[in-house]
Amino acid sequence: MGSESKSFIEVNPDSHFPIQNLPYGIFKHPRFPAPRVGVAIGDLILDLAELEQQGLLANYGDGESIFSCDNLNGLMRQGRKTWSQLRSRLTQLMSVDCAEIRDDQELRVAVLRKQSECEMQLPVAVPDYTDFYSSRDHATNVGTMLRGAENALQPNWLHLPVAYHGRSGSLIPSGTDIYRPHGQLAENKFGPSRALDFELEMGFFVGAETTLGNPIEISKTPEHIFGMVLVNDWSARDIQKWEYVPLGPFLAKNFATSISPWVVTTDALAPFQRPLPAQDPPVQPYLSWQQDYTYDIDLRVALTAANTKDVLEITRSNFQYLYWSMHQQLAHHTVSGCNVRVGDLLASGTISGPEKISQGCLLELSWRGAEPLELPGGQKRIFLEDGDRITMTGWCQGADYRVGFGEVTAKLLPARTAE
Repeated sequence: MGSESKSFIEVNPDSHFPIQNLPYGIFKHPRFPAPRVGVAIGDLILDLAELEQQGLLANYGDGESIFSCDNLNGLMRQGRKTWSQLRSRLTQLMSVDCAEIRDDQELRVAVLRKQSECEMQLPVAVPDYTDFYSSRDHATNVGTMLRGAENALQPNWLHLPVAYHGRSGSLIPSGTDIYRPHGQLAENKFGPSRALDFELEMGFFVGAETTLGNPIEISKTPEHIFGMVLVNDWSARDIQKWEYVPLGPFLAKNFATSISPWVVTTDALAPFQRPLPAQDPPVQPYLSWQQDYTYDIDLRVALTAANTKDVLEITRSNFQYLYWSMHQQLAHHTVSGCNVRVGDLLASGTISGPEKISQGCLLELSWRGAEPLELPGGQKRIFLEDGDRITMTGWCQGADYRVGFGEVTAKLLPARTAE
């Protein structure tokens, strides 16, 4: 590893936030009344608003600060050239060979915050949220449960990236606990969901907008993608079963979607690009790109049962199990002429693989209740109980470092009663 890949900040090899990563987030610190933009490095946060005040960053916002604000939208709006320039400058400042911050103790105190002292916020103001259904293994498993193995995949599934329009207003940051939702469960039956599930997903943020009527050519989609986060698409399976025909999920999904606070840029993920798995039958021309790729991102889900400290890893999956790529998702989303806006979130859908341990939700892991999960202490789970906590994490493994996403975690609280 060259010196340009080392930081003067000591970073554990298992840390998700070495100098090779430098993800962006929005944080609050007791010293400042308002949220601001920061970059994770080891256990610390590099305060970009303070760096700008100290004259160590150029003005990237056409006269207005894009760092003294409560979302990353201003930064994303600057475009890929600025994203790359800023990343290069931050890498330089954090390098072991750069003395600007390294040798100035007063400056180090001014611009570096302990993550443990900060409160992370939603990183992006999200105008629109679309959730896809891009894992063939997941779609096959769910279809087998509902329709049998012979009719597992719907006729359109191998021809287009299926999706539904989610609700951006109920996106929440990691650490925000959720309430068990109410809804219709069957004809003349209403109450709290008894089949509350998680879904292991990832999502990407649109960083370059388009105008109505102008599709994005698939080969140009990378210029529109800023970075990625972990996503937990909480799902009420009993509400979903009753409501989803004919227009798909509604109340079953709209009560909460959790995302991780650090946005890992596509520049940081570039070393972990992998070829997209073969697609058969061949896709239509607007979805076809010979240079298309995915990422090798290891993903984990852990369940902490209510009133215990026992953490059980229940899922080990990988982003590259997905059948449809991010670029195909974005190209398909806009082929009708639909515009996208800076901050739009497009999520992958449940990420499941071919093995039992790689299944990305309890519906699959328990096979619709036929195979309950065995927990420490003799407990079992088909779906989540009040007080259970789900924690998701993910990372790309380098030779002696990780480029990671941190975690997204939340606890399930009992359903609220009407006030």
